[in-house]
Amino acid sequence: MQITANLAHSLTLPGKQCANCALRRLNICAALYPEELAQLEFLAHGFSFKRGATMFAQDNPAEFVYNLTAGVVRLYILLPDGRRQIIGFALPGDFLGLALADHYGFCADAVDSVIACRYSRQAFADFVDTKPHLLRRIHEFSTHELSLAHDQMVILGRRSAIERVASFLIGLRDRWSHIDGYSSVHITLPMSRQDIADFLGLTIETISRTLSRLARDKQIVIVPDGVRLLNVSSMEALTKV
Repeated sequence: MQITANLAHSLTLPGKQCANCALRRLNICAALYPEELAQLEFLAHGFSFKRGATMFAQDNPAEFVYNLTAGVVRLYILLPDGRRQIIGFALPGDFLGLALADHYGFCADAVDSVIACRYSRQAFADFVDTKPHLLRRIHEFSTHELSLAHDQMVILGRRSAIERVASFLIGLRDRWSHIDGYSSVHITLPMSRQDIADFLGLTIETISRTLSRLARDKQIVIVPDGVRLLNVSSMEALTKV
């Protein structure tokens, strides 16, 4: 994998960073004992990525595994005709590159400033192979990701534009709430309108019209860094249609 020098920077990881990581409870590291965390930290190399940096590209050799500790990452597939389909957004606590394939099946770009722990895939695999409890944790995460993929198929295939946008916003609210530890009506949206459109299978014009409609109906308020929910129950109802 090649990383543009002015977009990615190596970081020095201080001792016991893994043990003190506030995101540990969210990711697969929660399954590890203190001495195992120290072993994992020995394998880690910290990297920061500026906005727009490519962490890895589709079809490149899958050489590394990433544990996202700050920022948002855009995950997408490049189609044969050059179009892209965004398949998700990784948030702090997510691991990237855990698939067994020898090559990455999608691209990963930094939406905003991103910090991640990077591990050699082979060294990480050797580490995991000796820890059945960690394998179980990874299996749980994989099952959850399959469930999210199923939900996304339903959203794209069976729901109207306003239902898709509501589902996206409520889903993102729930994910941020899981990270922060509390639920908020404020939903940060670091990704662009085009990103949201590509994720929901809509045009950017439809996204803009739908957000404006929700604002007119006093369901949301559009703020500089995202949206604020005004009618939470109504928005949640749209996700269950």
